[in-house]
Amino acid sequence: MAIVELGKFSIGVGDRFAHQAKAQLQACIEAGHDGIEVIPVWNKSNREHNIIGSEPFSARAAADAAVKALGWTKPYFCDADHINLTTVDRFLAPCDFFTIDVADYIGKTAEPASIERFLKRRSDLTGAIRLEGVREPIQITPELLRATASKFLFAVQEAGKVYRKIELSKGKGSFVPEVSMDETDAAQTPAELLIILAAIADEGIPIQTIAPKFTGRFNKGVDYVGNVDQFRREIVLDVAAIGWATANLGLPKNLKLSVHSGSDKFSIYAAIFEATKDSGVHLKTAGTTWLEEIIGLAEAGGAGLALAKEIYTQAYDHRDELCGPYATVIDIDPEKLPAPSTVAQWTSAQFTSALRHDPHSPAYNPSLRQLLHVGFKIAAKMGDQYIRLLESNEKVIAKNVTENLYDRHIAPVFLGKPSPVAALAHAEAK
Repeated sequence: MAIVELGKFSIGVGDRFAHQAKAQLQACIEAGHDGIEVIPVWNKSNREHNIIGSEPFSARAAADAAVKALGWTKPYFCDADHINLTTVDRFLAPCDFFTIDVADYIGKTAEPASIERFLKRRSDLTGAIRLEGVREPIQITPELLRATASKFLFAVQEAGKVYRKIELSKGKGSFVPEVSMDETDAAQTPAELLIILAAIADEGIPIQTIAPKFTGRFNKGVDYVGNVDQFRREIVLDVAAIGWATANLGLPKNLKLSVHSGSDKFSIYAAIFEATKDSGVHLKTAGTTWLEEIIGLAEAGGAGLALAKEIYTQAYDHRDELCGPYATVIDIDPEKLPAPSTVAQWTSAQFTSALRHDPHSPAYNPSLRQLLHVGFKIAAKMGDQYIRLLESNEKVIAKNVTENLYDRHIAPVFLGKPSPVAALAHAEAK
């Protein structure tokens, strides 16, 4: 059986209510018209399924239907997003991409004997390692090798357990494995990443993507917060480290970087493009499609605008409950959240201007945007009322979804053609 391989460029697209798959796929089709293949990967986490009350089969059904309707003949995937040993079972049948999240195990120490075996087996990593395109060699001391193994080896071993469970169910080579290391306390250095990749190779996990942590803030649905030049240095080193690992550790040749929480990180898209245009990259977005649904409803006016306002009101009233699970990836200033009574008087243009991510618009409100980003639970509780309005306003919503995904994400990251918003954000960041 042929091994399933992820293409050079791929984009993780969240579709929380499983109604925008066609609009998302259309953005990938438009990329093809511009001469580049971008593979769609529909991702939805266990937490999102639980909040909405959906099952992973719904994401697969929506993707399959979109592919059939639009005549897509290239590969596509459904991602069991941020799964672990306790949550993977429900994703086994419908998914063919598995993001194995080991964040809860980073920092837990493996058995001393297994650490010693790893140190002995990988003693060849110590010393100077030269990465292609990097002037200064990477130095790995015995002390760094031990410290990194102590911090990450147990987590990698847990990833191995999850991988083997998936492989036992689906068959070797029939799915794309990713290991996520992004939700930890500090960015991994290139030396640490090399050691982690060696541990993954030892576990026999044929990862095709890996998601390390970068410095800076990757908040939900808003721009990157941090030093762009530092990010540029980090991503260049990470890509070089991955290249060395594929050449020397027996990992798949198509292994590439995965950038998580990549939605709307306009100021670093140029750096991502430059660093990965040869090696490839997986950009994972989530939540922005849901926000484009709200924007589309507000644009439609009438019942759509009224519902968008009601969702904001309820999100405002329940903001502590909604924000709690996302506290590490949002920065909301309560003083900048408009009162629901104020929003109730807004026109369509006022609502969409506050919500749409245009940092050069004086009306744009990142605090409001982040609150609504985590407020999809409100719409989920509305059930059929929300779904009916999505369906009756499909045309205007789909236009927003496709334009957002193509113009603001695909064009700058994969084509190096920043949208006006992205270009201005990048220029300001410099």
